Amino acid sequence: MYSFSNKSINIIFEIIFLLAHTNIIHIFCPMNCDNENIYCGCLYYSANALARVITRMAEEEFSIVQLAPSYAFLLMTINGKPGIQPGEISKIMMLKPSTVTRLIEKMEFKMFLERRTVGKFTQVYPTQKSLDLDSQIKKAWGNLLERYNTLMGAEKSRQLTTDIFEATIKLQE
Repeated sequence: MYSFSNKSINIIFEIIFLLAHTNIIHIFCPMNCDNENIYCGCLYYSANALARVITRMAEEEFSIVQLAPSYAFLLMTINGKPGIQPGEISKIMMLKPSTVTRLIEKMEFKMFLERRTVGKFTQVYPTQKSLDLDSQIKKAWGNLLERYNTLMGAEKSRQLTTDIFEATIKLQE
């Protein structure tokens, strides 16, 4: 096993960056990307770039209900399954339990949800306010789907969604 100091690692990356940037090698870009996108072959970089773009689109579409996308998906989940437990929400939404608790607390404060304790379990229920917003939330979601289908094509969008979801499951193993 090799051992490098931080200074050595920085120098190595500077050399690689310069070589990649001067078209001598494209070590990070097996897809022959241009010099502007030298990290295009990196899953981390590409996934984060996609997340930023799709988040911006989702925020624009869900603005019709004046909710951030994560809150809208939370409400859709609970509207679809009243009495659901936070742990199940966490699995469905692929979020940490602490994140789900924070989202629930915020929506409870805004009178969209209510928590009830039954024995040692907490169940989450939608309020009428949440149920009344459900069709508009689903419309916003449909608008988002239509938007990226129009830009990428429906089949490409479906395949990309499937590939990303499968990769997420695999990388969590």
